Amino acid sequence: MATTHVFAGLAAVAPVAVLAPEFAAVLGIGAILGGIAPDFDLVLTHRRTLHFPVAGLAVAVPAVVVAALFPSPLTLVLAAFAGTAWLHAASDAIGGGPEMDPWTERTERAVYNHVRGRWIRPRRWIRYDGAPEDAALGIVLAVPALLAFDGGLTAVIAACVAVSLLYALFRRRLVEWTPDWLE
Repeated sequence: MATTHVFAGLAAVAPVAVLAPEFAAVLGIGAILGGIAPDFDLVLTHRRTLHFPVAGLAVAVPAVVVAALFPSPLTLVLAAFAGTAWLHAASDAIGGGPEMDPWTERTERAVYNHVRGRWIRPRRWIRYDGAPEDAALGIVLAVPALLAFDGGLTAVIAACVAVSLLYALFRRRLVEWTPDWLE
């Protein structure tokens, strides 16, 4: 789920937000946007166009190094964005495929590796987005974020937890409700 990716990014930046609360808001915003951004390729070639599970590391690591050496709102928001976007793309390999009904296991494509020019196979540790184990992982990852952030970010995180639970509850039915032209 996109929300699980957001929670993973927020959990990753939570320690920095606790140590430097003056940067908590920009870290949270960068992590939320980075957790969502790769999935904007849903209307293109999903998990290929904006997902960079290997090449993204070449952007994320320097961004984090620059932010560590020169902490500012700009460097930290960019580092949180790049790191979380890479984490999103890399972690898609632990789930199922990108198709609308990944529980059918029709493909052996999880996420595209642009460096090698081929698809990484799905590991299916999380059977599909919205599976019960995905919802459970999302909730576990949301806890550090709920503890580290406050104010409006806490409300956004709590709302995303609710959306995650609703999505997981209805995930398998969504395929039936989806118009054919979206598949």
